Amino acid sequence: MNSVAGVDLWQWRSQAYQQAIVADIPVAEVDWLLQRVSDLDRLSLRLDSFKHRAAIPLKLPFAELLALWQQRLEARVPVQYLIGTAPWRQFWLQVSPAVLIPRPETECLIDLAIAARNGTTSDHEQTGEHWADLGTGSGAIALALADAFPQAIIHAVDRSETALAIAQTNAQIYDLSDRIHFYHGDWLEPLADLKGRLRGIVSNPPYIPSQMVLELQPEVTRHEPHLALDGGSDGLDCIRYLVKVAPDYLQPGGIWLIEMMAGQAEAVMELLRSRGSYTRMAIHPDLAGIDRFALAYRQ
Repeated sequence: MNSVAGVDLWQWRSQAYQQAIVADIPVAEVDWLLQRVSDLDRLSLRLDSFKHRAAIPLKLPFAELLALWQQRLEARVPVQYLIGTAPWRQFWLQVSPAVLIPRPETECLIDLAIAARNGTTSDHEQTGEHWADLGTGSGAIALALADAFPQAIIHAVDRSETALAIAQTNAQIYDLSDRIHFYHGDWLEPLADLKGRLRGIVSNPPYIPSQMVLELQPEVTRHEPHLALDGGSDGLDCIRYLVKVAPDYLQPGGIWLIEMMAGQAEAVMELLRSRGSYTRMAIHPDLAGIDRFALAYRQ
């Protein structure tokens, strides 16, 4: 069993706090890291009560914890990749550099999907419906949809086989494998048998302009998969495609819901209007008040 004296861990934590400040890294990441590798909870960290413990069990050698923190500081590796997990809604998801780290703002997609469906579907109609999560990555959206819609079948698609393996692992951890079907392929192409049958399509597609991907913070540019970020020269390549093909797969009244970048709302609305297959189109803000989500319904 790996362990460290409480006072030694306290001293390292104090030093790590200062290093984080100098490196412009949120100091909260230090405590988040400690909670994932030890039995310490938020209260004991806040009160510094662990300082007086003779030994604190660790899931890895103390020297390895120090090495992980150095990777965070020097290589700017996201802490979620260092530990291999990320919190999202009620889940702790397995992650790796093969998948985008799920962001808190994306959680709003699920709330919007729930509100949209509850506003248009009776309890009887909810049984056996089909939803698609396109570009599933870690499986975050698919898991949340499966949890929110217990009578639905979720169809999760991704171009990356490595990402799909991670998503499948996450589904197994939360006993949702029986209601989430995984497909390797591009967008809706693997779901040809579901044309006209999908109750909803939800996606957090790549939407960052190619040049901007190279100018993001190093944690993103160096370590997160560009496949999940790069939306082409104007950032709208994938959204443009989803606007075009989704009507063939959605049932009448079906929900089309995506995340987008700040500043893209007007262009996305114009794409939806010009397609002529959607109604009740709307833009919704994230928790920071930024226009982040586009919602529409199949005519």
